Amino acid sequence: MVVVAATAPREFSLEESAPGKFAARGALTFATARRARELGLAALHASSAAGFQIDCSGITHSDSAGMTVLLDWLSVAKRDGHSLQYANLPAQVKDIAGISDTLEMLQKGV
Repeated sequence: MVVVAATAPREFSLEESAPGKFAARGALTFATARRARELGLAALHASSAAGFQIDCSGITHSDSAGMTVLLDWLSVAKRDGHSLQYANLPAQVKDIAGISDTLEMLQKGV
């Protein structure tokens, strides 16, 4: 199991429970977005899986910066020829994505 965590006061982590299966936990906000992006990219590149699923049910708080991180991970996965799906997107992410017209992209994945 791979555990990658930020050390900021509001922590964010990704835990790989099986190849390509990750659980996102903690705050995904302006305070953690840069580090969360780095953690996600490192985890996606370190995994041997061809496709990925990230369970977002453990995200405790999110804002537009957090949504941008999720969109960035989709872009990188697509660019690298991998599939990526999100499960259990938090209501905060869905609300922001609905305003910016990106909800379908987040729900569909790549």
